Amino acid sequence: MNPLCVALDAREPRLNVQLARAAAAHVGYVKIGLTAFTSGGRSLAEELGGIRPLFVDLKLHDIPAQVESAIENISAMGASLTTVHAGGGADMVKAAVAGAADDMKVIAVTVLTSLDDGALETVGMRGPASDAVVRLADMALGAGADGLVCSPLEVAAVREHFGDEPFLVVPGIRPEDRGDDQRRTLGPRDALDAGASLLVIGRPITKAEDPARAARSIYESLT
Repeated sequence: MNPLCVALDAREPRLNVQLARAAAAHVGYVKIGLTAFTSGGRSLAEELGGIRPLFVDLKLHDIPAQVESAIENISAMGASLTTVHAGGGADMVKAAVAGAADDMKVIAVTVLTSLDDGALETVGMRGPASDAVVRLADMALGAGADGLVCSPLEVAAVREHFGDEPFLVVPGIRPEDRGDDQRRTLGPRDALDAGASLLVIGRPITKAEDPARAARSIYESLT
């Protein structure tokens, strides 16, 4: 499996489609999050799903009934992966899994890669981040989640605790230090070697002068 996923976050739906087509030959998945989905909706999701397997990353966090219904809708769009916040609790994760089609993985977000230990303390979450990730991972996997979202810095710890089975989606991948809002980052080769299943890379590809060339360069660095 190609372990690269390009994160498409443009506000203009057509630009997201153009970027997906540019990167398609060098990535395994395309991902849309809140910005892209709220601008393009279901029609964008379905079009992107015709280009590469689709990851709909809305990080759902609500009461179980609402999440189950939303997951059913995301499944109907043809998504292969989707996300919920592990912080919503075991019942919410179970509801998400119940709403998912057999061919769609439900991935539980542990601790956002924009948060470091200091930021966790300000929101009342016991740190350090690595411990919080393992706690949330244990609950989410026990509730039936197919995998986890964690930063590259926690991949090795998650593999040590839970083995090879969980599908680990890893954002915060940076070919070099770019000084943006991601705080817990690592290079793509190091993250893959640590045990990542899927590397989510956005701006290093989508903001590059030549997105196709950027995606190809990252992919070739892994092969």
